Amino acid sequence: MVNRLLEACVETVEAALAAEAGGAGRVELCSDLDAGGLTPPAGLIHAAAARLRVPVFVLIRARAGDFVFSEAERELMRHDVTVARALGAGGVVVGGLTAAGDVDEILVSELLRAARPLPVTFHRAFDAAREPEFALERLIALGVGRVLTSGRASAAVEGAGLIAELVHQAAGRIGILAGGGVRAHNVEEVVRRTGVTEVHSRTPAATDQVRQLVDRLMA
Repeated sequence: MVNRLLEACVETVEAALAAEAGGAGRVELCSDLDAGGLTPPAGLIHAAAARLRVPVFVLIRARAGDFVFSEAERELMRHDVTVARALGAGGVVVGGLTAAGDVDEILVSELLRAARPLPVTFHRAFDAAREPEFALERLIALGVGRVLTSGRASAAVEGAGLIAELVHQAAGRIGILAGGGVRAHNVEEVVRRTGVTEVHSRTPAATDQVRQLVDRLMA
């Protein structure tokens, strides 16, 4: 049996606890998900890390909008990574692009150093990169642990073709995490069409709904 994992995207401790109780293997903690997700406050990070047994990955994003960050924003994100690590985060989720649409290797390298020894995920800034195959190779070279992607589509089920290509290209060198509209009704299709073993879903503070998604994922 293939070992599959749900990463639950949440913005409250209640939703995080419901996700864990429902079988999620990891939590991504964010704030302001309606704006695409921003760095959560320190108190929320501390509370979630203290109460959950599964790893809590903290989103590090200074603002909504594009992924080309100013020096002040970069400094803020470097600081936020160190804060998340000190508060007990199990990993961090980062991202950044250059004005040309390539992976911002300088920023990602800085955030990787600040995060050590925690694992690092590159978030859906990946879907805005101009050449996903090249971007994936750069992230592998930098030492990023996994990439969150919808396959450059509005939902993972629509971008399944590209996600499958990325899984093949990665060949186990980096994790491919399929996200974007993944729900109980389509998770089996996403997994079947892409070959991913991990999916990312925004989950409610309702254990039974999370359990339904996990059961479908494991089917």
